[in-house]
Amino acid sequence: MTVREVQLNDDILSQLIDLSVDWEREGSCHGYRRNGPADIEGNRVFLAREGERTVGYLFGHMETAEKTTSVCPAGTAFFEVEELYVRPECRDRGVGRALFQAAEDAVSGQAELIMLGTATKNFRAILHFYIDELGMEFWSARLFKRLGESKAEG
Repeated sequence: MTVREVQLNDDILSQLIDLSVDWEREGSCHGYRRNGPADIEGNRVFLAREGERTVGYLFGHMETAEKTTSVCPAGTAFFEVEELYVRPECRDRGVGRALFQAAEDAVSGQAELIMLGTATKNFRAILHFYIDELGMEFWSARLFKRLGESKAEG
């Protein structure tokens, strides 16, 4: 497997869109929808490939914190990961870790932090991946409970 940052071109854009279609079909994230070109353009793109086949991607962009938070003061440069996706059959082989590490290495001189949000349905696995395997810190969560559903079933 090779992982590297690539320049976005029509071929890579097409590959990323096709993979996002697969991700949407997978149904693993709340509200995920396939990407269009505008969702990807302007981002730094990292690809994981086995031979000529793309097996995963990460894309994101540099940001600057507008206001002080419990995580960082205003003016802090950070890299916002927009998406990290690995084909289901390639998971548990270190592809996601390699993509994240490539992005971390690439932005380490420019960013003080890497941040991301996630809407995965398998929150236990994703928190294990990001916190235990990648060493990220947990900052916040938005939780909800639907009311009335159990009454309607009973």
